[in-house]
Amino acid sequence: MRTTIALVTVLIVTQLAIAGGIVTNTNQSAQFIRTLSRNASTEIDATYFNPAGLTQLEDGFHIAFYNQIIDQEKKVKNSFPLLNSQEYVGTVEVPLFPNFYASYKKDNWAIAFGFGPNGGGGTAEFATGLPSFEMPISLLPANVSMSGIPTTAYRATINFDGSSVYYGFQLNAAYALNEVVSVSLGGRYISAVNTYEGAIQNILINPIYPPAQLTGNFIPATQFFSMIGMAEQAARVSDKAVDVKQTATGITPIIGLNFKPTETLNVGLKYEMNTALEFTNETTKDDLGQFPDGYTFRNDIPAILTCGMEYAFFPRFRGSFSFNTYFDKMADWEGRENLVRKNLNEFSFGFEFDVAKALLISAGYLRSSTGVKDIYQTDISHSLSSDTGGIGLRYTLANLIDIDLGALYTIYKESDRDGVQMDSGIPYVETYNRSNIAFAVGLGVHF
Repeated sequence: MRTTIALVTVLIVTQLAIAGGIVTNTNQSAQFIRTLSRNASTEIDATYFNPAGLTQLEDGFHIAFYNQIIDQEKKVKNSFPLLNSQEYVGTVEVPLFPNFYASYKKDNWAIAFGFGPNGGGGTAEFATGLPSFEMPISLLPANVSMSGIPTTAYRATINFDGSSVYYGFQLNAAYALNEVVSVSLGGRYISAVNTYEGAIQNILINPIYPPAQLTGNFIPATQFFSMIGMAEQAARVSDKAVDVKQTATGITPIIGLNFKPTETLNVGLKYEMNTALEFTNETTKDDLGQFPDGYTFRNDIPAILTCGMEYAFFPRFRGSFSFNTYFDKMADWEGRENLVRKNLNEFSFGFEFDVAKALLISAGYLRSSTGVKDIYQTDISHSLSSDTGGIGLRYTLANLIDIDLGALYTIYKESDRDGVQMDSGIPYVETYNRSNIAFAVGLGVHF
């Protein structure tokens, strides 16, 4: 009878923010939160979204600070009939999701530095664990009963916390070939850290076994199996804990093109190459034997192609369109890339309206379409399509300071996967869903 929990040794906390690919965050400014379409930006956040567009800035220094507050709920439902509960809820609370950009523009040249969480950025807490942790334990009553000792229920304390953050440090240089075309070249240094802490404790069962004076009250499973001479099984159901840190670094080459044929139209293109990330386990505790200390594995950030267009319909009213494609099938995810049917795509559009000289309001919509196969989805790593709406405003002080405020809400498309519990052969259906809300504030200074 197997009751150990199998955990994957690849990244098991998916992207924790609210826009981007399976690994990548693209919610990298307050302007993005309030418009959801920034791929043709010619403002300071072009440092991330459209580096070649930095040549459209006014000569001088431009600095911006942003922070986002993100609250996400992850739900997993599982129909396995022996589980005590068929719904598991994880919470992600991110009070600090910072971005910093600084640029200097002079004549045809612009250089810029950027910093932000390009992947991850929060901690997912599952206070009652996940179905894959609990299903093997839920088999205990039936398995003990099959041995002739009536047992009807189990209890266990299961919890899991996983955090992931990929900090990016970016440097760009942009040059205007003429009044219409600009190009850029840059790179981003990624420092990635994942941490996992979890425990399976206090496994209890309620056997009726008169020879040992057991009358159906809950007792520790380890005690029961020791009493009946099954020392190996007693060890399997003893308390287990995991405490692991995984680290990796990598470089992302970035090239860009900006095309501004008229005063009312701007087009931005950017290609971020695949970022090879080889993680190394730094294992403090691994009672499950799933995270060997020093073990290495790949979990790349896929290459990304982005394009965008911004058009001024009227002097006070502007619209923008953005499209992203993430080359998931080309990344190295230790074989999981073979479970991707097609690359993840996003499109979005946003609008800005100048209410007054110093005040504008904005709104946007973003659609994300995942391309993973059903077999890719698990309770610890899944990708869902989603629809996001954003609103916000900007207030400008003396043409020198911009204050941006934004909020968004994301609705995810529920996804199902059919599975079979391998120890029992019992089929089940697992359902994945999420909800997400975020708020952003930004301060831009120009001099």
